[in-house]
Amino acid sequence: MTYSFMSPPNAGRFVLANATLPAAATASYVAAATEGLVKADIVIADGLIAAILPPGTAPAEFAKSDMKDGMVWPCFADIHTHLDKGHIWPRKRNPNGTFMGALEAVGRDREANWSAADVRKRMEFSLRSAYAHGTGLIRTHLDSLAPQHRISFEVFAEIREEWKDKIALQAVALFPLDNMADDAFFADLVGVVKDKGGLLGGVTKMGPSLDWQLDTLLRAAAENGLDIDLHVDETDDPGAETLKAIAEAALRNRFEGKVTAGHCCSLARQDDDTAQRTVELVYKAGISIISLPMCNMYLQDRYPDRTPRWRGVTLFKELAAAGVETAVSSDNTRDPFYAYGDLDPVEVFREAVRILHLDHPLDTAARVVTTSPAKIAGRPQMSRIAVGSPADLVLFSARRWSEFLSRPQSDRVVLRRGKVIDRSLPDYRELDSVVGA
Repeated sequence: MTYSFMSPPNAGRFVLANATLPAAATASYVAAATEGLVKADIVIADGLIAAILPPGTAPAEFAKSDMKDGMVWPCFADIHTHLDKGHIWPRKRNPNGTFMGALEAVGRDREANWSAADVRKRMEFSLRSAYAHGTGLIRTHLDSLAPQHRISFEVFAEIREEWKDKIALQAVALFPLDNMADDAFFADLVGVVKDKGGLLGGVTKMGPSLDWQLDTLLRAAAENGLDIDLHVDETDDPGAETLKAIAEAALRNRFEGKVTAGHCCSLARQDDDTAQRTVELVYKAGISIISLPMCNMYLQDRYPDRTPRWRGVTLFKELAAAGVETAVSSDNTRDPFYAYGDLDPVEVFREAVRILHLDHPLDTAARVVTTSPAKIAGRPQMSRIAVGSPADLVLFSARRWSEFLSRPQSDRVVLRRGKVIDRSLPDYRELDSVVGA
């Protein structure tokens, strides 16, 4: 078992005493906060959070673990990932680190290797890693070019059932919207997504057919009771304004479902007036935005023998300030779009704080990997510390932000329904049979 900094009592009811909680991820508890952190005793009974009390006031007869001011977080929500692509780097690397290099490499690997067995093996490896790190909710995009949509959604549906007591899973169909011109393919894709309880997605790009594509996608989603999650403007081209077109289409069609847009990089390359108009439209249309800081920083503004000039991320602060629901997520893991990562939201959060300048102050920063993504995913009851909720918690020895953000927190303890889980990470050698050594 992975080394942990403490061992909570193996008891039906116990107290995590003298804990430090992120207020932004804690419900119905008011206390003096320092940088958005509050002190509390958490009472756990029969796998649920029974009470959140001022420190030192929990019932004396309960077994106790003294957190010594260590942090307690809810389990994390990671709602923009690519479980179907994960870990193919050893057999199909990005030849030059660019977006187009990634797109071409993944396409070749998908056509050559993505059988049901291959996709399942890599998905399960990724989920075991995410679970060990303390994740309770994942949304994955699934490459959905025919015939892959049927293979991957079938595998996903099986895995979702198998993992339902560990991680809540959602899936989005990812495909070029140009392919909607094939009526038979699009009808079949919508049918598969509806049958498997997924979301409609896709990659948007500027062009004469964009409005037709968006209107058709929104109508199909409305007719089938589906939400939408799109890959948007993942480019440094300031002329890429599909986010604006999506907001206009959502308003034009009076779409009542949820619309989420990931990446939106080009927004940060536009002049202030142009960007502000789009931000206002996004808010008016009720669109949520997911930033993928690690992957975007890896891919964007990459040119041979040239140092990147910008960070590759969207206007996260401006969107949030306008009232837009915003979150950050992992995105790709050890594949041609991002060569690194382990689906660890602590790493994602730590890097997001640095890349997006979520500090000064850090008061509400914890929301971006907890309550905000859970709300965007339609699961607002998850990823928060609340009385009556399952005691799905992540415990850290770090007492304050400088400690939390300076180390990988590899000695964390993960509780599911009040019980300590085995945090052993899967060995990469397990994948040698499918992706090579």
